[in-house]
Amino acid sequence: MNGFPWLTVAGAIPLVGAVLVALVPSLPADSAPGDVEARSRLVKVLALAVTLITLVWVIVMATRFNTSGPTFQLTEQYSWIPQFGVHYALGVDGIALVLIGMTVVLMPMVVLASWHDADNARRSPKSYFAMMLVLETMMIGVFSATDVFLFYVFFEAMLIPMYFMIGSFGVGPRQYAAVKFLLYSLLGGLLMLVAVIALYVYAGESAATGHHGTFLFSTLVHVTLSPLVQKWLFLGFFIAFAIKAPLWPFHTWLPDATFSAQPGAAVLMLGVMDKVGTFGMIRYCLELFPTAAHYFTPLILVLAVISILYGAIVAIGQTSMKRLIGYTSVSHFGFIVLGIFAFTSQGQVGAILYMVNHGFATGALFLLAGFLIVRRGSDRIADYGGVQTVAPVLAGLFLVSLLAMLSLPGLSTFVSEFLVLVGTFTRYKVAASFATAGIILAAIYALWLYQRIATGPVAEPVAKMPDLRFRELVAVFPLVALIIAMGVYPKPVLDVINPAVQSTLSQVHSTDPVPAHPAPAQAVTASAAQKGTQP
Repeated sequence: MNGFPWLTVAGAIPLVGAVLVALVPSLPADSAPGDVEARSRLVKVLALAVTLITLVWVIVMATRFNTSGPTFQLTEQYSWIPQFGVHYALGVDGIALVLIGMTVVLMPMVVLASWHDADNARRSPKSYFAMMLVLETMMIGVFSATDVFLFYVFFEAMLIPMYFMIGSFGVGPRQYAAVKFLLYSLLGGLLMLVAVIALYVYAGESAATGHHGTFLFSTLVHVTLSPLVQKWLFLGFFIAFAIKAPLWPFHTWLPDATFSAQPGAAVLMLGVMDKVGTFGMIRYCLELFPTAAHYFTPLILVLAVISILYGAIVAIGQTSMKRLIGYTSVSHFGFIVLGIFAFTSQGQVGAILYMVNHGFATGALFLLAGFLIVRRGSDRIADYGGVQTVAPVLAGLFLVSLLAMLSLPGLSTFVSEFLVLVGTFTRYKVAASFATAGIILAAIYALWLYQRIATGPVAEPVAKMPDLRFRELVAVFPLVALIIAMGVYPKPVLDVINPAVQSTLSQVHSTDPVPAHPAPAQAVTASAAQKGTQP
């Protein structure tokens, strides 16, 4: 262990909180409504307090991260299953740190926005919020695990709370959506498990491990594998991550899940859980199997471009707000994958920054859409009209979130999307050119959605729609503020990301058959500055 177990405590806080929430005594069925409401409020306040404590803890932990220090910091390592070389090993580089930061920032906002989601469900609110806290522990664990087997455990374990959050507390065909989500994820997990076991076996035959199998990432990254073995193991990991991401054509579970999930659960699924897929591509697919990554890059770039265009085109034709937002994420994840496999500093930094910015932008948009749906009682876009007249604050924040989705200059997503396209164009001009069309399509679905919902004559059922309440404003405003702040001044986040990206690319380019174009960190910030944003 390198100092205090910061990461273990960061994951333990929400887990302990989940236990405390679950232990809150249930009231008899014949209890007075006031008592039931008071007990429900206690559960929510406790869940909110736990997420705020976790946020403060991670902020303090982040101050101990030295951007000029070792790649992995705040490390812990204990032998877990010594017979099989399994360790409880944690550590973060700049990529993992910013994703954990995004997770803990979103959690209090989701709890506040989900204040009444569980009240209208068929089960106790404490189950909903307890599972939400367990999910936070799993998400912190999956980003900080530095043992491949431990990563797999967190990767699969986080499916359980989300499955119940969709199946038990969702709307519409919730059980169908939950089962579809679980089956797709389990299929990908099974393929990855086979690849993890095979990696363990081949690593045990390598002199790099001293002829003993291990799952430690720090050791596996130095194991020499034949090109054929790399290709098969790469596919096992990549397909699992592509399903999680979701990348076309592995995305079909996503629209049903986003439609049926409560807005808070959808934010955690799109904003955080799906980032595990793209995070895994960087951490495991590229660094463990660099030769295979280069081999499959042309195919993956094609899939990424199809995702960008397909997701945006299908989003334009949606009649459901929640499905529309789900398909926009298919398009945005295409940009992220494009940046990852461009193998340039600008592309990878842009992709990682895109993960964070997408989490905040999609989180704000989905929460605001949830507020609209609760007020109107409908998810159909055609059932709205004139919202900006009766609820100007709600409509204004909704507009800012939509402008972030189309990457308007001055907002956070513009910086990341610009870096992805510049980084891709330096090596794959055709792919970058096709991907640029996604910007035009994004403007169509975003502005048309706002036009149908917020402008024009006030629809009769919308006439008495209240504006945002204080609790709802507190839940959404920080996300909108972050979208603007990171669009104006992304340098603090870029400074954390850059060293980890350089470390990853040095591993990948060591087997690069094509001359690399790894721009230095200064070029990344310079690229953003050229478009009028201060890095």
